Amino acid sequence: MTEQNTRLGILLMVTTTFIFAMQDGISRYLAGEYNVYMVVMIRYWFFAAFVMTVASRQAGGLRAAAATKQPILQAFRGFLLAAEICVMVAGFVLLGLVEAHAVFASYPLLIAALSGPVLGEYVGPRRWAAIGVGFVGVIVILQPGFGVFTPAAIVPLCAALMFALYGLLTRYAARLDSAATSFFWTGTTGAVAMTFVGIWFWEPMTAHDWAWMTALCITGAAGHWTLIKCYEVAEASSVQPFAYLQLVFASALGLVVFGEVIETHVAVGAGIVVAAGLFTLWRARVSGR
Repeated sequence: MTEQNTRLGILLMVTTTFIFAMQDGISRYLAGEYNVYMVVMIRYWFFAAFVMTVASRQAGGLRAAAATKQPILQAFRGFLLAAEICVMVAGFVLLGLVEAHAVFASYPLLIAALSGPVLGEYVGPRRWAAIGVGFVGVIVILQPGFGVFTPAAIVPLCAALMFALYGLLTRYAARLDSAATSFFWTGTTGAVAMTFVGIWFWEPMTAHDWAWMTALCITGAAGHWTLIKCYEVAEASSVQPFAYLQLVFASALGLVVFGEVIETHVAVGAGIVVAAGLFTLWRARVSGR
């Protein structure tokens, strides 16, 4: 077993959030130029190759990684994550990185809210209160009833719900399968699903944009590698709060590169959502003790 090193784990989580923010920025650009399904399909081809390479180097190789007692659940997880990525990338194009990430930051609250009905876990009154406060923050961001709400604002909220369900199903799958098996099925089934969909939307890509696509694939693999290493050296409860830095990095990228602006209501709402999310993580850690 790898020795626990919380400081290194935090550094790796911060690095992971930065890499994923860069990936989101590249996705926003490419999906604005080409079809979302094609962009996500190519990204998944590289991801599947990365997953299979990692699995082949583990004990037992590909056969051991693919061995599962719950193939339907694992396949559904893979399909769900692929669909969530398509929805979220579409959200980047429709709303920009700042607002899309501000709404998506609610996914830990959704995980906490759904952990009871999906996993049968106990959620105490304090965490339910934090969940309620967090969704007040989402309402502040979306501003329904103020004449600025658009249906597009629901897109990142749908992505957050899908990602929360994916996270819960991953925890459910962990009762019978190893993390390596879940990781293998995530990459391979997602690639199969996106190929069936994305191949019909193929568009010629310029050499310049192929360079960006290569960067997108590399950041995807690098982000997953640093995330794996992060959880190898530190407890999830110690590093998970730092995952919120992806909102900071992605927003900075939106401001500097894409010329987006941070509206006051988005900043206030995002602050409420993050504060509520950090509280639920802290309560989960206290309850775990």
